[in-house]
Amino acid sequence: MLVVVGAAIIADRRDFPGPGATSVTWHVAAAAIAITVQIFSDRHRGFAAISGSVVVFLTAGLLLWTQWWS
Repeated sequence: MLVVVGAAIIADRRDFPGPGATSVTWHVAAAAIAITVQIFSDRHRGFAAISGSVVVFLTAGLLLWTQWWS
């Protein structure tokens, strides 16, 4: 997320195309979800921890699929 936000700022300041607002929004949202769910996973055991880990991986996969591979 930080790299995408940094690239957007540099692109805007130097007047060349960079990641747009949509891409930055997707990355910020995915990072917020992943961090929140990872904290939840770290504080719980058993099925809750496994489910949280799965959500983190699914969020990363969705971000890669929608913003990087398509």
